[in-house]
Amino acid sequence: MAESVEVLITASILPSYAHPGDAGADLHSSQDLVLAPGERALVGTGVSIALPDGFAAFVVPRSGLAVKHGITIVNSPGTVDAGYRGEIKVALLNTDQNASFAIAVGDRIAQIIIMPVARAAFIPVDRLPGSQRGEGGFGSTGRTQQSSTGTETSGDNQ
Repeated sequence: MAESVEVLITASILPSYAHPGDAGADLHSSQDLVLAPGERALVGTGVSIALPDGFAAFVVPRSGLAVKHGITIVNSPGTVDAGYRGEIKVALLNTDQNASFAIAVGDRIAQIIIMPVARAAFIPVDRLPGSQRGEGGFGSTGRTQQSSTGTETSGDNQ
């Protein structure tokens, strides 16, 4: 099991891990609301935390809400820096085009993941060193391409 970190917290409902070994702890709504189709809302959790230096929290969608109801987080992941002391709120979006979605106080609306983070020392250079991947991005490893021998190859094999 991974090392745990002490996080000071004030909360109306404490975040909780559903299963041993889970990375994300469930965050609960502190308010009742209905999200109409296509609507977004900033939803309170009643949770404020004090993270130790060198850690950050990331608020991510719950997969069940996304798959079953089209509820996701607008700015996923939401980043909670170690110095932030305000209430963690979740920017929820109802992507369903037809159905409204009701949220009650205590409903699980997101997950919070606590992780160690490193601060980068950005070093300006005129040119970056090469790599096997190069500038390939946004689907570049999933493309099927015609090789010089006329056979198809996956971008993953190149």
